[in-house]
Amino acid sequence: MRPTASVASPILSVSNLEVVYDDVIQVLKGVSLAVPEGKIVALLGANGAGKTTLLRAITGLLDVHEGEITKGSVTFAGRPIHHLPPTRIAALGIKQVLEGRRIFAELTVEENLRVGGHVAAKQLRTNLERVFGLFPVLAQRRKRTAGYLSGGEQQMLAMGRALMSEPRCLLLDEPSLGLAPLIVQQIRDLIVEINAGGTTVLLVEQNATMALSIAEHGYVMENGKIVMDKPAKELLEDSDVREFYLGLGAEGAAKSFRDVKHYKRRKRWLS
Repeated sequence: MRPTASVASPILSVSNLEVVYDDVIQVLKGVSLAVPEGKIVALLGANGAGKTTLLRAITGLLDVHEGEITKGSVTFAGRPIHHLPPTRIAALGIKQVLEGRRIFAELTVEENLRVGGHVAAKQLRTNLERVFGLFPVLAQRRKRTAGYLSGGEQQMLAMGRALMSEPRCLLLDEPSLGLAPLIVQQIRDLIVEINAGGTTVLLVEQNATMALSIAEHGYVMENGKIVMDKPAKELLEDSDVREFYLGLGAEGAAKSFRDVKHYKRRKRWLS
């Protein structure tokens, strides 16, 4: 499947990508997608679909997990990056917020942010104030040990740390995972604000409602393949997506978990 996002020359493009772990386990099977500059693109999929592997392939982190790209390419701002080391990819302006936050728990909030800003040392103070402006709760807790923050505050810190290096493209891996609905709404609004400031966002989420409500375009991944690719509004209205990812039937009624599991076995896009 070729990427069909709305801009012909995206800032980030993945083409026919295949990834293998331990030389035997194929996880990505010809994945293609496009992320237009200045937009939010959502990537949906259940656990094990291959979403995190795709992000690792983009940021050069496959080696850490005994994975390698065996076919295809990743292009950023017009240049191939799939053979570059992670430090070079990060220097080009791609930053990833890993699933599970991965903050430095024993450092303070401000120390975490300063670590994230080391590659843009001349703008450290300016970027620090920008992050504190985006995340006022972090400003209030700047001297607090990060490990004592709530889950939502830790997620904000992880996002803020990534922003300290002034990324052109931000990759967010399940930013709403494990958070209360009110905090998920706050994270959603912050992603919109970050994007409005000029940062392109690839948002990997299981929370389809949240992701598609702010994205311009969306992709659905299953078993290492992109199985659906539409404007976000159309995905929200698609009966398959509504039933499987939103738990809603054709009339908007909630489905039982048993019904959704049954639907997983009969999805039309895999037939």
